[in-house]
Amino acid sequence: MSVVSKVESLWRYPVKSMRGEELEELFAGYAGVYGDRLFAFESAASPKGFPFLTGREQRQMVRYRPRFRDPEKAARPVNQGEAEKLSPNLNPISADVSELMIDVETPDGKTFPIDDPALIDNLRLNIDDKHQLTLLRSDRAMTDCRPLSIFAVQTARKLGDETGVAVDKRRFRANVYVDLTNADGFAEDQFVGRSLRIGSKVTVAVLQRDARCMMIVLDPDTAEKTPAILKQVAQAHEGMAGVYGAVLVEGTIRKGDPVELLD
Repeated sequence: MSVVSKVESLWRYPVKSMRGEELEELFAGYAGVYGDRLFAFESAASPKGFPFLTGREQRQMVRYRPRFRDPEKAARPVNQGEAEKLSPNLNPISADVSELMIDVETPDGKTFPIDDPALIDNLRLNIDDKHQLTLLRSDRAMTDCRPLSIFAVQTARKLGDETGVAVDKRRFRANVYVDLTNADGFAEDQFVGRSLRIGSKVTVAVLQRDARCMMIVLDPDTAEKTPAILKQVAQAHEGMAGVYGAVLVEGTIRKGDPVELLD
């Protein structure tokens, strides 16, 4: 075993394609990060295989800020402490739906409950009328691919060097940003097919590299486009940046935790 990085920051995205929130710690479960992508908007104009409205269609979506009404209930499974006292092998349970409700602040400062039809009207401004929207909710994180995404801050810096553009790591919407110990950007690719222990307990199987789409061209604060970033990822890095993993052992990850390569 060797320490290959430490946790630089932790993020979750309560509503798919909206602004993320930085956390000091998060619970990584088999179904994904607790409280991550609980909600999404289904669009009648999107393909059935990927039915969501995202920043691809409504780029201002990345500027909408979701907030849990009860941050304490949203921080971790409701019986995590009790479950861990009984056995390290028990799976804790999620809070009740009513305890994980969200309000969303729009870019123009209005605030709506996540299930308010007026929020849908706001999201549909300036996009094709074909996007008839329906709110979705799931206890399983509605991620694009795998339950957990990992991204090295060195990778953002390398892309900045390659493009001559300041590259904000938040463009990549990862759950766990790591600071590599002795490696350059894109070195997290070497974790694919291996397992990591993050902190004292959480174990993650790194399954594949993360194929990137136009979402990374959107500035997380302004939603303005910088196409050069996606072009560089496509041309120099096979369209990949960061890695995806599946959680093998559930638990809490904290900012600053060591990341060990197990095999």
